[in-house]
Order: sequence, then C-alpha cells, then structure tokens
Amino acid sequence: MANLNTWDRLVRALLGLAVLELAFFWLAGGLQIAAYVVGAVLLVTAVIRFCPLYRVLGISTLGRDGKGMGKAMGAVAVVLLAALLAGGSYASIFFTRKLFIEDFNVMNNFYKQTLFLTGKNERENAVANYENLIPSFRKFQEKYTTYHPYALKGDTKLGPDLVQVAGMLSGVNEMVRTGDLHEAHLALEKVRPVFQDIFKRNGFSMLAVALVDFHDEMELMLDAANAKNLEKLIALYPQVSEKLKAVEAETNDAEIQTIRKNLDDLLGLAKAAQTDQLPAKGDALKSSFVKVYLQRG
Repeated sequence: MANLNTWDRLVRALLGLAVLELAFFWLAGGLQIAAYVVGAVLLVTAVIRFCPLYRVLGISTLGRDGKGMGKAMGAVAVVLLAALLAGGSYASIFFTRKLFIEDFNVMNNFYKQTLFLTGKNERENAVANYENLIPSFRKFQEKYTTYHPYALKGDTKLGPDLVQVAGMLSGVNEMVRTGDLHEAHLALEKVRPVFQDIFKRNGFSMLAVALVDFHDEMELMLDAANAKNLEKLIALYPQVSEKLKAVEAETNDAEIQTIRKNLDDLLGLAKAAQTDQLPAKGDALKSSFVKVYLQRG
C-alpha cells in the first residue's frame, strides 16, 4: 500500500503542520475549515506512508530515497518539526496579538479625536472624524466578530461587546452632526470602558496599546533620522511626542523616561543641525523602546 518515500513524508509533515498552524492562529470560517482538512490530509498521509491521489495517478516515490535518511537525518527531521511547531506557534501568538492592537489603534485614533472634538465643541472637525470612525469601526467589527486571534480565542463576550459599541456609535450620529455636542461627548465616553474591559479580561494592558501606537509614529521619525532629514524630523516630533505622552500616562518609570530623553535628544540634535549624530541617536531611541516593548508590550 505504501507509495511515499521518507523525504516525501517529511515535506508533507512540515507542510501539514504549517497549514494547521495557519488555520488555528490566522483563519476563520470556511477558510479555516478548508485549511484544517488540507493540513490533516497532509499529516495523515505522511504518517501512513500512503497517498490515495498518488495511487489514482499511478505515482510512487518509493525507491527514490537513495540511501535513506539514516538516524542522523531522522533526528534532524524531528527537530525541524518541533521547531516549526514551537516557533510557528510563538510567532503566530505574538503577531496576531500585535495585529489586533494595531487594528484597534487605527479605529481608536478616530474615536479619540471625535471624543476630544465633541468635548471642545468643534462640530466641523468632529463630524469629519466621526465620518472616518464609523467605517473604520465597521471594518474592525466585521473582522473580529468572525475571527478571534489566539489572545482572544476564548472570549465569548467580544462579539456582543462590539455590537454594543456599534450601537453607541450609531446612536450619536444626529447629535454629532446637528445636535448637542456635549451630550454626544458624554455618550461617546461610554465606549471607552467597554474596550478597557475587553483588554483587561484578555490579559492586555493599555500600556501595550499605547506602546504600539507610539511605535508606528516613532518609526517615521527614525526614518527621517536615518535619512538625516532635519525638517521632516522636526515636523514629526509633536505627533510622536503626543503618542509618548499616552504611554507616560500609563506609567512613567525610569525606562519610559529613557525613551523620552532619547526622543528629546533626537529633536535637539536636529535643531542644532548635527546631522551626523542623528542615526546613532535614532538607534538609541529604538533600543530603549524595544527594551520596554519586549518586557511589557
């Protein structure tokens, strides 16, 4: 019955494990089911050394092993499978969590601006941000209603919470556009505790959210530093500084203060036109951020 040689089985095992990890960590709905089926078929055929499709097509890779793997190569194969399982799982957990925070921050930036502007009674700008907030939140809701990253796999409240937020946002439509902006502001304030609860019960910290938000703006400033673009670096500083203030609002210990010092030093070098020192100071800023992010982000 067997029609698969050792190398064929190894490749199938590696591919099958990769597809199963893809299904578990990254996919949802029909695509997830399809990936589970493909991954399971690859793994099962690798184990039993038989591929029904090969039989139908009259294909067999038996006899193409050469001298075979041997004990040493067999051990290497086991290590490869273990590395794929451990490394792929860890990377998927890390990056799906990070992607969730990034998607949240895209939507949340419009929310924060709408909240701020309704509080300042600035209708025109509030409406402009609200019109960006609604489609941005709808996109976020559609994605994470059907798909839960590993960090939120067991959260049965996520879907209902997103429905609740959708109702809150649509409920202020008339107030934002033509009604009482103060009442709109108070209604929008109720959105924040819902998301805070989502993050809290799933082991996220608001510091992690603020760090990712800061990182995206910081990278633009680092690009300017590496390019020795003084004008762009100076122009970017205010928005990067504001993002860091959100981090400082969560915690402002010595490590966060080091990030602030490096950021301000980078601005000082730019204003003094010390272009040759900009890349090194940019590296120092990034290193101080990475240290905090890896520990607490």
